[in-house]
Amino acid sequence: MHPVASIPVSWQETVLRLAPQLYLDRIEPFLPIRVGVSVYEESRRSDSFDRTIQVDSAKVKAVIEYAIYYDYDIQHLYDLEHVWVYVGHEDEIVSVEASFHGRYFLGVLPDRSNLIEGRGPRLYSQPGKHAMFPRDDLFLLLPNVTSCCTTEAGDGGVLEPGLFAGEFKSGDNIDQIAEEHLRTFIFEPTFDYVPFDWPEDAFVSWEELRQEIPVRMKKLIAEIQK
Repeated sequence: MHPVASIPVSWQETVLRLAPQLYLDRIEPFLPIRVGVSVYEESRRSDSFDRTIQVDSAKVKAVIEYAIYYDYDIQHLYDLEHVWVYVGHEDEIVSVEASFHGRYFLGVLPDRSNLIEGRGPRLYSQPGKHAMFPRDDLFLLLPNVTSCCTTEAGDGGVLEPGLFAGEFKSGDNIDQIAEEHLRTFIFEPTFDYVPFDWPEDAFVSWEELRQEIPVRMKKLIAEIQK
C-alpha cells in the first residue's frame, strides 16, 4: 500500500501495518471507499468522531484513528465508521475500539484471538450497516440485523452529520429520492464473511478525506436526482 500523505514519516509503516482487517458479508453491496488517518500522540478531541481520544503515555505511544468512509449504508447515503488502535511503546497493539451506530465497543476479544502478531485487528462488519464487532455471531443478537437490509432499507435518506452541516445535502425531496435509490440494493445477509483487501489508494490523511467527502456526496446526489 502507498504511504499516507500528511502522516509523519515515522508513523507511515505502523499505520499501514496495523490497519484493521475487515471481514464483510459475502454479498455486501457497499465497500469502503477511503480511510482517513489521524495519529494522536497526546489526548485531544477526535478529528471526526464525537469523543476525546485519551492517550495514556504510561501504556501507549499513540492512538491511530482510522475513519472508514462509505458512500452508502443500506439505510442512508454517507457512512463514516471508526477504528482506534492503541499502539504500545514496542509498536504492539495494546487495545482497539470500533464504532457501532454512533457509539463504540472494545475491538479486542478477552483472549486477544482476533489479533494476529504484527498485523491489525480482525473485525467483522455488520451487513449493510458497517458497525464493527470482533466476533461475527454477535450481530445475530440485533433484532433488525436482516430487516434493516430489506424492509427498512433507505429509511434514513441522506445523512448529513454536523461535521458536514450545509455542505452537500440539497434538492427537493432528496430523502425520498435517496430512499428509492437505496431500495434498489435490498439484500438478505448471508452472514458468511470474507476478508476485504484494501486498495492501494485507500489510506489518506483525515484532512484529505475531509475535503473529498463533500465532493463525492454532491456528485452522488446529483446522479440519483437525474
